[in-house]
Amino acid sequence: MSDTATIPLSVHQRWRAFWVCVAVAALTILDLTKVNVALPSIEQAFGAGSTELQLIVSGYVLTFGLALVPAGRIGDQRSRRALFIVGLVLFAATSVVCALAPDTSVLLAARLVQGVAAGIQMPQVIGLAQEMFQGEERGRAFGLFGATIGISTAFGPTLGGLLIALGGAQDGWRWIFWMNVPLTLIVLAGVIWLLPKTRDSRPTRLQLDPVGLALFAVVVVALMAPFLLTTGSSDDNPQRWWMLAVFAVFAAVFVWWERRYAASGKHPLVPLGLFAVSSYRNGTLIQAVYFMALPAMFLLTTLFLQLGVGLAPVFAGMVSIGFAVASAFSSYLGGRLVTRVGRPLVVWGLAIVLVSAAALALIAYLVPPGIVEFAMAAVLTVGGFGGGMVIAPNQTLTLADVPVKQGGLAGSVGQLVQRIGTAVGTAVALSLFYSTVFRETAGGGDADIVVYHDAYAIGMISVALFLALALLVGVIDLSARRRAGRLAERDAARR
Repeated sequence: MSDTATIPLSVHQRWRAFWVCVAVAALTILDLTKVNVALPSIEQAFGAGSTELQLIVSGYVLTFGLALVPAGRIGDQRSRRALFIVGLVLFAATSVVCALAPDTSVLLAARLVQGVAAGIQMPQVIGLAQEMFQGEERGRAFGLFGATIGISTAFGPTLGGLLIALGGAQDGWRWIFWMNVPLTLIVLAGVIWLLPKTRDSRPTRLQLDPVGLALFAVVVVALMAPFLLTTGSSDDNPQRWWMLAVFAVFAAVFVWWERRYAASGKHPLVPLGLFAVSSYRNGTLIQAVYFMALPAMFLLTTLFLQLGVGLAPVFAGMVSIGFAVASAFSSYLGGRLVTRVGRPLVVWGLAIVLVSAAALALIAYLVPPGIVEFAMAAVLTVGGFGGGMVIAPNQTLTLADVPVKQGGLAGSVGQLVQRIGTAVGTAVALSLFYSTVFRETAGGGDADIVVYHDAYAIGMISVALFLALALLVGVIDLSARRRAGRLAERDAARR
């Protein structure tokens, strides 16, 4: 491990660095969501098939996930600032290639590299926040970070739809990528001139566990690939599910290798001991399952409003604005309360989001076009208040017992499970949505609002099940914490 010494920072320096990190996170997450509404335009421009369209979004998620853990390890051992610069420069360059892409193949290749750029940056955000803040101040920082994630996630479709409306149906999608260039340059300037040096480093040899890294890559690709290639079309290749058997074999080999590598006195790619910490293990599981539900809920709602109700992309995207505003407020509030309230805050948040998801499915059936979009916006606003109480407080609770020196790695594992959760949840929901459309129009007729009612409701069943599972994990963790608290009180009384 590098021989590093932490440089004390003033309150002003810490928060200045934090806001630079927030800008990086916003840029990364925004690109994850705003491309969703561009898929119909890209299909029209290039005649792309459903699998190609799915990969334009999901390929970014895949390479994002692949880069997270090794980038987190490098950031823990080297300069996070240097990794920010590398990631941002690569992100800007690939955005230009995406904007100029002459066909689907070039666009997809650029999106894959763009995902790597995002994966280089994101672990540094969490690692710096873990390094710079402690106690209640850390809860406040993660609250603001959660607010940024919520706003970026929910505003992405709106912003994407607006750019398409301004640029036109044929080339408006290119504006989505052109927009990244000036934004990335502004954030890069902030990293270069505003991000303070947090550590003096006298680096020894970089320890990356190359065998573990190769095994890890196979594990992630084998797990995510069958879901990324699931579109719900009758053309989906059923052989793709054999990749899950490959995943199971290589996951077992990876765990064996990491334990063997750690036993030899070296630093494994993923310290499996992190998962022995119950707060980290349970919090990471909640992140994984929650992100199986949330992005899928946004995507299904956008598809229903565009394809079923006939809303323009910009208006379909605007339905989620209430979620963004409410989640920003409750994330900030939750970050300030989490050190006092703890896990109950997350449990209540999950319950609110679950009820909101069920309400969305009912509204799609019961409320007619012309009104349904306003009713959905109202429900999403309530759901946003619950969502803000999940992401930021859970992040604080998950990392509370993790050593600061492993903050970047622990954060990158958390981000990885979010990306895997997004890929799995989106694929499941899209498969249910489109398979319902294909099944109900098998006679050759055009899909009408009734077909999209059914497709939306069936897709939302998966969202509700994932949210219910996250809620169950939250309740189990809450019960375990309360039992541990009672035992500690009894031990203290005996003394």
